[in-house]
Amino acid sequence: MADLKTDSIFLKNLRGEPTERTPIWVMRQAGRYLPEYMAVREKLSFNELCRTPEAACEVTLQPIRRFGFDAAIMFSDILTPLAPMGAAFDFSQGGPKLEKPIRTEEEIGALHTYDPEEGTDFVAAAIKLMKENLGDKTPLIGFAGSPFTLATYLIEGGGSADFATLKAMLYTRPDLLDDLMTKLTDQTLAYLRMQIAAGVDAVQLFDTWGGILHPADYARVVLPCVKRILDGLKETGVPRIYFLKGSAPYLDLVTTLDVEALGLDWTMDITGTLPRVKDFAVQGNLDPLALFGTHDEIRRRALEICKAGTAARGHVFNLGHGITPPTPIAAVETLVETVQGFRR
Repeated sequence: MADLKTDSIFLKNLRGEPTERTPIWVMRQAGRYLPEYMAVREKLSFNELCRTPEAACEVTLQPIRRFGFDAAIMFSDILTPLAPMGAAFDFSQGGPKLEKPIRTEEEIGALHTYDPEEGTDFVAAAIKLMKENLGDKTPLIGFAGSPFTLATYLIEGGGSADFATLKAMLYTRPDLLDDLMTKLTDQTLAYLRMQIAAGVDAVQLFDTWGGILHPADYARVVLPCVKRILDGLKETGVPRIYFLKGSAPYLDLVTTLDVEALGLDWTMDITGTLPRVKDFAVQGNLDPLALFGTHDEIRRRALEICKAGTAARGHVFNLGHGITPPTPIAAVETLVETVQGFRR
């Protein structure tokens, strides 16, 4: 019988073990570019889908069935663990919206941490279903948003073009932001531990907005919280991936983290970056919009990244950020075929 932890080329690359070819998965691979996903969404709202284990399992499996990716990522949202804290987002108007943003000492104080086995029990149930269906062939990735990225949504009340309210708090009441970050760090660590207990094979911490800060502010506000989460997961033995969008100016900081792999966005040249991240596996980093190019151009760029990745301690092919909804299915097929056909 196959042993997933021993045989998975995805897990091997995270651990820095040699493999014949490069594994591939893509961020947001279970999503709106897939017609089968949209068929599920016709019956369920986004929030209902995240909270229904059977449906979340189904959409997690869809890209594995269609493309044969080397890893599955559980279907959920980075904001999912916030509702039981007292901050439920509304997804019905497109992007996430919070009716009353969290900005005062009283509002931050009212947020409460909880046992994720109770507040997000549906996530654990979904993971167990996913693992049953994936069997011993495809590893499952769990994930969470970083405390700072979650804080941006709580303070701004949704997405933001300039994060003016959050930065005003940082510059006028850093103590409030610190209090919020402490609560979010505690909750995120517990949430990821719950996912690992439920059976995920690797975890990724998404720091989508950590890169909006001056490096000194990142070092003071963000890095200690990320470190506490990653250090708190080390004893589980499950590989950890940290993805900081826009991480180029912060490499001297993120390379102080104890983590198996670092995600690279599409603005970073792998060959030039590798000497600075030589102790880590790397993940990335095709521009998601390259999938709107010709098939020859997709192949060329994918092979360029695969070749550069051979010099890394381990390399997992991915996009430099999430796949976009209008992406052609044929482009993804070309990408997967190209990467999986590459031999090191």
